[in-house]
Amino acid sequence: MKNYHPWWQTGVIYQIYPRSFQDTTGNGVGDLPGIITRLDYLNEVLGVDTLWLSPFYPSPMADFGYDVADYTDVHPLFGTMQDFDRLVAEVHARGMHLVIDLVPNHTSEKHPWFLASRASRKNPRRDWYVWRDPKPDGGPPNNWLSVFGGSAWDLDKATGQYYLHSFLKEQPDLNWRNPEVKAAMFDVVRFWLERDVDGFRIDVAHFIMKDPEMRDNPPNLSGVAAHKSLGAYDSQVHLYDKGHANVHGIFRELRALLDAYSKARPRFSVGEIHVYDWGEWATYYGEALDELHMPFNFSLLKAEWNARDVRSMIDGLEAILPDGAWPNYVLGNHDETRLRSRYGPDQSRVAAMLLLTLRGTPTLYYGDELGMPEATIPPDKQQDPWGLRVPGLGRDGCRTPMPWDATPSGGFSTTSEPWLPIFSTEGCNVEEELSDPSSVLSLYRRLLAVRKSHPALQLGEYQPIDLAPRDCFVFVRKAESQTIMVALNFSADPRALRLPDGFARGRLLLSTFEDRTETDIDETLILHGNEGLLVAICPAPSVLA
Repeated sequence: MKNYHPWWQTGVIYQIYPRSFQDTTGNGVGDLPGIITRLDYLNEVLGVDTLWLSPFYPSPMADFGYDVADYTDVHPLFGTMQDFDRLVAEVHARGMHLVIDLVPNHTSEKHPWFLASRASRKNPRRDWYVWRDPKPDGGPPNNWLSVFGGSAWDLDKATGQYYLHSFLKEQPDLNWRNPEVKAAMFDVVRFWLERDVDGFRIDVAHFIMKDPEMRDNPPNLSGVAAHKSLGAYDSQVHLYDKGHANVHGIFRELRALLDAYSKARPRFSVGEIHVYDWGEWATYYGEALDELHMPFNFSLLKAEWNARDVRSMIDGLEAILPDGAWPNYVLGNHDETRLRSRYGPDQSRVAAMLLLTLRGTPTLYYGDELGMPEATIPPDKQQDPWGLRVPGLGRDGCRTPMPWDATPSGGFSTTSEPWLPIFSTEGCNVEEELSDPSSVLSLYRRLLAVRKSHPALQLGEYQPIDLAPRDCFVFVRKAESQTIMVALNFSADPRALRLPDGFARGRLLLSTFEDRTETDIDETLILHGNEGLLVAICPAPSVLA
């Protein structure tokens, strides 16, 4: 009997930023009915099987939906609850799964909970948020900083106390040490599970528990921070304002709740955990693998883009994973520079092959399958509050509307003024790329098809090849009698590649270039500059048997 693997281990996650995917009303903002109209593209044309939706809840949109005013409804911009139910049904009818964003660390300042909390110190919901008295000099309670710039504390003059906001002041932090808050948020989880969602991507998951003593963060003297500059936020070691050990108890309870709903099919959780100490990162699986199904792994974003550093990062992750824990990889999302602009047009193809052939669950970001570049947004069109507060840190450039065709509106909307400008779509849109076998979209389609049809790429073990050519990262994936070699050239120069010891011959499955004509490989081949190759090897070497 074959080992059972749940859907979230064998599938590929595709993130949709609803505002930017497909507008059906002509208001310039994408919506849930628009996503429904594109499900056949996602399932049948592209070949992904799990969708993750960024927030679609009622919100004042201070942070474009990550400031939630009602956790159990749909913002009219995006449609209705009936639209959501239809989306779930249509996704499931295609054998796909739907994961939605859960934002547990903070609400909108307009949420009824916070309106009650700030009404007075005696309000029953006062302790649902994090309130503290000023220091004797009237300043904030401690030195904690907001990710989006400035102090993490804002003074409420009416009640004379500061409230905590790890992000915008319009996003007050919930107090998860209050059992009533935990109960209310778990009821939110139940609400969406009852509407048949398959799981949750948990926004800034490790932020929900802070140091109960509210100690000052120490200064960051090493200069080592996250995978990219976060401005003044990098001046501290964020030891006390997130990731307190008590968070693990919350995740165990959440996992038990999800497991209780998993009798018909597995329900799933993946947490946004920006932790780069692998030992600490791995704790979010739980000692008994009873916390998050996966903490998102952002380590590739921190690696220098060369064969040595990328391999080192992957080998380090494989070594630290607890027994039975399932890995995952991320290269792009709604907070990161587009792959094409980060790695260049050639190496972004290599990145696609890397992402879709490593052991574990990959996550794709809408538009990366087209090779969308980071857009340059004119100053008067910029929307992202982070970029408006801290110039240079804006994320608008990776959130522009999806280009479906070469028309001025890109097939995204009937309006010429969408919520963010549409970059020039010529040559980079779904319609044109579908007819071009050398396009980035054609590469992703082939990669996804090969991955889906080869168990070694879905579930096989990972083993790096030590004697790879300079500037190349070569590894094999093996499941049962099937072995596939992945060879990635991070250099612009060609490299001669020998099949690893024990391999007699191979058959070319896929190249990141379209002009490869050979199919049979005997011991050696030339890996072109900036090329990635998938080669089915036979026979499998005895060392991997």
